[in-house]
Amino acid sequence: NGTGTVAIRASGNVSSITDNGTGNYTVNFTTAMTDDKYSWAGSSSNIAVGGGTASVAEYSLGGKTTSSLKIYVSIANAYIDTPNIHCNIFR
Repeated sequence: NGTGTVAIRASGNVSSITDNGTGNYTVNFTTAMTDDKYSWAGSSSNIAVGGGTASVAEYSLGGKTTSSLKIYVSIANAYIDTPNIHCNIFR
Protein backbone atom coordinates (compact mmCIF):
# COMPACT_ATOMS: atom_id res chain seq x y z
CA ASN A 1 0.00 0.00 0.00
CA GLY A 2 1.70 3.19 -1.16
CA THR A 3 -0.73 5.81 0.17
CA GLY A 4 -1.12 7.12 3.71
CA THR A 5 0.87 4.87 6.01
CA VAL A 6 2.69 2.41 3.75
CA ALA A 7 2.05 -1.24 4.48
CA ILE A 8 3.23 -4.63 3.27
CA ARG A 9 0.44 -6.77 1.88
CA ALA A 10 2.59 -9.89 1.35
CA SER A 11 6.13 -10.04 2.67
CA GLY A 12 8.18 -12.82 0.97
CA ASN A 13 11.56 -11.79 2.48
CA VAL A 14 10.53 -8.16 3.02
CA SER A 15 10.96 -6.99 6.60
CA SER A 16 9.68 -3.45 6.11
CA ILE A 17 9.08 -0.64 3.66
CA THR A 18 10.49 2.82 4.26
CA ASP A 19 8.46 5.76 2.93
CA ASN A 20 11.10 8.27 1.81
CA GLY A 21 8.56 10.82 0.55
CA THR A 22 6.00 11.00 -2.25
CA GLY A 23 6.44 8.06 -4.62
CA ASN A 24 9.80 7.15 -3.08
CA TYR A 25 10.24 3.87 -1.18
CA THR A 26 12.89 1.52 0.18
CA VAL A 27 12.05 -2.19 0.29
CA ASN A 28 14.09 -3.74 3.14
CA PHE A 29 14.91 -7.47 3.06
CA THR A 30 14.54 -9.85 6.01
CA THR A 31 17.51 -11.90 4.79
CA ALA A 32 20.16 -10.11 2.74
CA MET A 33 20.77 -11.21 -0.83
CA THR A 34 24.13 -12.86 -1.55
CA ASP A 35 25.00 -9.95 -3.86
CA ASP A 36 23.31 -7.07 -5.66
CA LYS A 37 22.95 -8.98 -8.94
CA TYR A 38 19.30 -9.95 -8.34
CA SER A 39 16.63 -8.88 -10.77
CA TRP A 40 13.31 -7.27 -10.00
CA ALA A 41 10.14 -6.10 -11.71
CA GLY A 42 7.67 -3.52 -10.53
CA SER A 43 4.27 -2.17 -11.49
CA SER A 44 1.61 0.09 -10.10
CA SER A 45 -2.16 -0.12 -10.40
CA ASN A 46 -5.26 1.91 -9.60
CA ILE A 47 -3.74 5.10 -10.95
CA ALA A 48 -6.10 8.00 -10.30
CA VAL A 49 -3.73 10.78 -11.28
CA GLY A 50 -3.76 12.75 -14.53
CA GLY A 51 -4.36 9.91 -17.00
CA GLY A 52 -1.41 7.93 -18.25
CA THR A 53 0.71 5.05 -17.07
CA ALA A 54 2.80 5.16 -13.93
CA SER A 55 6.34 3.82 -13.96
CA VAL A 56 8.09 1.96 -11.16
CA ALA A 57 11.86 2.32 -11.40
CA GLU A 58 15.03 1.76 -9.40
CA TYR A 59 17.15 4.62 -8.16
CA SER A 60 20.31 4.52 -10.27
CA LEU A 61 22.72 5.51 -7.48
CA GLY A 62 22.62 3.09 -4.56
CA GLY A 63 19.18 1.83 -5.53
CA LYS A 64 20.05 -1.83 -5.25
CA THR A 65 22.03 -3.26 -2.34
CA THR A 66 22.16 -6.69 -0.72
CA SER A 67 19.82 -5.51 2.06
CA SER A 68 17.35 -3.26 0.21
CA LEU A 69 15.93 -1.96 -3.05
CA LYS A 70 15.10 1.72 -3.45
CA ILE A 71 12.33 2.44 -5.97
CA TYR A 72 10.16 5.31 -7.10
CA VAL A 73 6.77 5.61 -8.77
CA SER A 74 6.22 8.39 -11.28
CA ILE A 75 3.83 9.65 -13.92
CA ALA A 76 4.61 12.46 -16.35
CA ASN A 77 8.02 12.97 -14.66
CA ALA A 78 6.48 13.55 -11.20
CA TYR A 79 6.65 11.25 -8.18
CA ILE A 80 3.25 9.98 -7.05
CA ASP A 81 1.79 7.73 -4.35
CA THR A 82 -0.53 5.01 -5.60
CA PRO A 83 -2.67 2.50 -3.66
CA ASN A 84 -1.01 -0.57 -5.20
CA ILE A 85 2.69 -0.93 -5.89
CA HIS A 86 3.94 -4.38 -6.85
CA CYS A 87 7.58 -5.34 -6.56
CA ASN A 88 8.85 -8.83 -7.42
CA ILE A 89 12.45 -9.70 -6.62
CA PHE A 90 14.16 -12.71 -8.17
CA ARG A 91 17.41 -14.36 -7.18
